[in-house]
Amino acid sequence: MLLRGVSVAAVLLLLCVQSLYGSALPAVSSYEFTAYRMQQYNVVQQKHGCRGAIVVAEARAADEPVLNRRCVIMKVMDFTTEKYLEAQRQSAAAIMILLPKNISSVPHDNVQSFMVSESEALLKETLMPVYVVPEDEQLLYMYEEVKQAAATRTSSIFIRVLRSMVTATAFQILVSNNSPIKAITDNTIVTLEGVLPGTGEDAPTIVITAHYDSFGLAPWLSYGADSNGSGVTILLELARLFQKLYSSPSTRPPYNLMFSLTGGGKYNFLGTKRWIEENLDHAESSLLHDNVAFVLCLDTLANSDKLYMHVSRPPKQDTPIQSFIQQMEEVVSSRFPWVKVGLVHKKINLVESTVAWEHERYSLRRIPSFTLSHLEDPKSELRGSILDTMSQVDFRKLKRNGIIIAEALARYMYNLSDKVIKCMKIESDFQDGRMSNLMSFLTSVPRASQLLDKEPSHILLVNSLEHEFKRYLQQVHRHAFRQDKRDPDITFFDQMDQPIVMYRVKPAAFDLFLGGCIAAYLGIVYYAIQNFGYLYTKLKAAVKSKHQ
Repeated sequence: MLLRGVSVAAVLLLLCVQSLYGSALPAVSSYEFTAYRMQQYNVVQQKHGCRGAIVVAEARAADEPVLNRRCVIMKVMDFTTEKYLEAQRQSAAAIMILLPKNISSVPHDNVQSFMVSESEALLKETLMPVYVVPEDEQLLYMYEEVKQAAATRTSSIFIRVLRSMVTATAFQILVSNNSPIKAITDNTIVTLEGVLPGTGEDAPTIVITAHYDSFGLAPWLSYGADSNGSGVTILLELARLFQKLYSSPSTRPPYNLMFSLTGGGKYNFLGTKRWIEENLDHAESSLLHDNVAFVLCLDTLANSDKLYMHVSRPPKQDTPIQSFIQQMEEVVSSRFPWVKVGLVHKKINLVESTVAWEHERYSLRRIPSFTLSHLEDPKSELRGSILDTMSQVDFRKLKRNGIIIAEALARYMYNLSDKVIKCMKIESDFQDGRMSNLMSFLTSVPRASQLLDKEPSHILLVNSLEHEFKRYLQQVHRHAFRQDKRDPDITFFDQMDQPIVMYRVKPAAFDLFLGGCIAAYLGIVYYAIQNFGYLYTKLKAAVKSKHQ
């Protein structure tokens, strides 16, 4: 019996050790991936984003009570302003946010909550590195492990110690780029313009403009579908549609139609500011010098059943801008009565160094202008988020808003009634496939301003937009505004994408536990060898008694 007990104990101990080795991750295994650092920029003497990049820390879930010198791992639904501030308060080493591949799978409430927290995080600077990384199998495994470890904090001390010794896996996050973060002040902001000339020598000019850059927590993940891929898409469709009417002298209206795509829109509309200065202060002749009827700025138009016209001063009676707004309201009431139209008046605060909407840049130069958007609040979180992808776009509403603008323009420029407008078949000219293709193209690469003049694929995107202008418009010009390095309006910083290594290791307690198991096993084997004669005699006697 003694020999049998020794043998069984040895076998069980051996199986235990083997199972620990078999279930454990490699003693030191690593996984390398690319993560994208939170925005870092200075605009008008104000600093925004994270100033740090280096991370050498152990991964922990946001639910852990102690985050000091730990890298906090979160999913989109975990990231809230409260948890972000708590990580800062506890001097966490870093935050890493896992971004799902399919944003449409994230519940709407979680998307809204993340966008709000994202915009609030970008208001101020932080020394704590913040990274965003697309989810994959390895990172999700790490997330589940650290979440499980956090869940055991409510267990007894004995259970927690035992789990740490036997099953826990530690994850070390390493960003060891020793190069200092450098400022980038030589960015070039490109603005495109093109014209459809009207009849007559002194024809008034209508300007239609939209900014094409995007914004979000991480530049490399900012695709800006609704804000402002939607505005760019409608502008390009308007250029194509009205080019047909302007191509024939018999259907050409007595208005110049000027189109503009501006860069730097997410950074105080810097491209718009420079383009206006170029036209008004430096150019010998410009359509902005002459009779401008109004400027229509398109911003965030791919969702909602609301349309807001944002103005800096209420339009006066019998002015072109008031007439156009009235025409648009009539189109909505007769064609789309379920759409709510509103006028939002916001004075420009000259004390503030930033503007809320693009039209304010024109209003400061006394050019009548307004912005059309489905957003009422200029500070809406929807205007800059890494979750602003194609999942945020409702193509039916995008097309409807384009039709409203096109029909209102036609009614205003041609002084036509509803019946005549219907004969022009504007609605059928808005092609679903083309609008979808334009949006897909615009969101194929991130359009953050700091990337558009540096990366080949991003430069190609701007070149493609210029090609679209030349395809439908005349007098196309490309304005490239380079900043003054000594006194830049905006300063970006490098190291926006970083290689990160994740090391998966068992804790030191596991090695001690495993060493104890091996020592016990060797002790049993040693005892069996030293007492082989005695054990053999006992075994022989046991077998003999069994056969009797």
